[in-house]
Amino acid sequence: MKHIPPSRKVSYSRTTITELMVPSNANFGGKIHGGHILSMIDKVAYACASKHAGTYCVTLSVDTVNFFEPIEVGELVSFHASVNYVGNTSLNIGIKVVAENFHEGIVRHTNTCYVTMVAIGKDGKPQQVPVLELENEEDERRFLKSMIRMEQKRERLKEYEELKETLVWEEELHKLDNQRCILPEDI
Repeated sequence: MKHIPPSRKVSYSRTTITELMVPSNANFGGKIHGGHILSMIDKVAYACASKHAGTYCVTLSVDTVNFFEPIEVGELVSFHASVNYVGNTSLNIGIKVVAENFHEGIVRHTNTCYVTMVAIGKDGKPQQVPVLELENEEDERRFLKSMIRMEQKRERLKEYEELKETLVWEEELHKLDNQRCILPEDI
């Protein structure tokens, strides 16, 4: 059985994947398809998480994806990932996407994303991950921010589940009055 150390440094699993954006990655508007960027984000999150965990990891959730600027065909795009937080079996991976137009010498931060991964053992069940060794203030800040984001996410999910249980939709229909929708009785 493979030995997994009790802890690993943030720098140990920091991962970058770089890809040249070609015309087959473009959408109908001529920009790089968001789905392609999401696929690359998932790949770099897997590589980073699996390296830290020392085992296979699966995507649990993509918590936040911010598309700041479009990416153009011909740009060299780097997906920088690091483990920001670890729980018992989960890892929160922060990803920064940077596009480089090397003809013009312009480098742009185009996307930021947070992905939660879960380590899976050979038995197919969640496996404990090594403790994360924070190396500097930036690592400490990212760990704390990830903790807060995850706590807020749990609270929002709980509130939403409670709302679904108690919502009487007929009593809430008045909220649709100034929205851009047409109710069936108005058709």
